[in-house]
Amino acid sequence: MKKIKKTFSQKIKIKARKGLNRKFEQKIKTYVVDTSAIINKFLPNLVARGLKGKIIIPNAVMAELENLANKGNEAGFIGLEEVTNLHHLKKKYPLSVFFAGQRPDIKQIKYAKSGEIDALIRELAFKNKATLITADLVQAKASQAYGLSILFLRPKIIEKKKKSWFHFFKK
Repeated sequence: MKKIKKTFSQKIKIKARKGLNRKFEQKIKTYVVDTSAIINKFLPNLVARGLKGKIIIPNAVMAELENLANKGNEAGFIGLEEVTNLHHLKKKYPLSVFFAGQRPDIKQIKYAKSGEIDALIRELAFKNKATLITADLVQAKASQAYGLSILFLRPKIIEKKKKSWFHFFKK
């Protein structure tokens, strides 16, 4: 088996993931979901495994999904479809879906890469005494630093296949 050498960045991320909550209790709770958890399609699986209660989707997340979709980014359409599917799941499972929080203003959109939209999402989780569901490592660590309850779901890493020398001879 081939051993893969990890970069410095990968080592830091592995260390950062330690101590993050990856399990949920099967009791009724309030959850705030961030964009990464929606785009990675984690919610249907969590609900099927017993997640129940109130799911709050921040208006900042909806704005982010709409923005991505308007730009033609597939992740935006995936996210909007996942939110739509939550309404079907609430008919079958003990959960409710709400939209809350402020939509980001121009400044927050401009500085989204600096964490402005993530801050809106954390604020909503704090105000609702909710568990934040995220697949974003930085969001998870920042939320943990603020003392928020989090559920961190590690996204699947899609490895890029390296082209071999045989690739040139197959044609």
